[in-house]
Amino acid sequence: MNWTSLPPLPALRAFAAYAETGSVQKAGAALNVSHAAISQQIRNLESHLGIGLLDRSRRSMALTEEGARLAQALAEGFGRIAQELEALTGAEADRPLMITTTPSFASSWLMPRLARFREAHPEISLMLDPSAKLAPLEPGGIDVALRYGSGRWPGLEAELLVESPIALVGSPQLVGDREYTDPAELRSFHWLQELGTNEATDWFAQFGIDHDVRQGVSSLPGNLMLEAARQGHGIAITARVFAEDDIASGRLRLLFEDSRQKGYYLVTRPGVMRAPLRMFTTWLRREAAKAK
Repeated sequence: MNWTSLPPLPALRAFAAYAETGSVQKAGAALNVSHAAISQQIRNLESHLGIGLLDRSRRSMALTEEGARLAQALAEGFGRIAQELEALTGAEADRPLMITTTPSFASSWLMPRLARFREAHPEISLMLDPSAKLAPLEPGGIDVALRYGSGRWPGLEAELLVESPIALVGSPQLVGDREYTDPAELRSFHWLQELGTNEATDWFAQFGIDHDVRQGVSSLPGNLMLEAARQGHGIAITARVFAEDDIASGRLRLLFEDSRQKGYYLVTRPGVMRAPLRMFTTWLRREAAKAK
């Protein structure tokens, strides 16, 4: 690396703080300097690089295309540095471990096992966000995500934890005992999908099937979605792992299954993990191995 070609660090920090906060006043407060100092450092950076990083032609400044590219690189670089320093110094050892996952995975898979983690590591505080909304994994924020998909999340590390195909299930009282050979045969039923997702509509769209709009779609938290399916309110689309017990007992019938390799992934940022996260991911792997 040619260290002499890099811009001064204060200028890079000032620009990164501006890009993160969206204003020179907030960036100045974050770095404990005046907003005028932030503006001067950004101009120094533009002069050093020979390119414009901010579009000042409008009433409110905005990043140029080049500025947005540099801002992304700096966010990743400074974020990685902060992450490594936290891991090396233990500065965040006492911060609660922040976990995000879907309500279905939280209630059906994680919660029944979590007492064993608390027993093994009572000193680690946990914050669980059961939401279908994808939350960014950032230093000082969400530590780990447990998400359904194919494992492709750019810039993040993903490890298959629980393999599970997508399943379409319905109560025998609703669907009867007939054999369904074509997904199109289900278009006239009411559909159930997890709140915050489009799993039902997306799955049927793969087969070129339009839903009968007169039947509607209900979006519910994952545990309520399965209960609604048991009571015959509609056809539920879910990861099969959550419906296994219902299928085995006959409470729900398996109508179709998407056999493509998908499942719940353990998703983290690259780099050294802080100690609580390392202990939690190790425990998760052991629990997933037991369930196979």
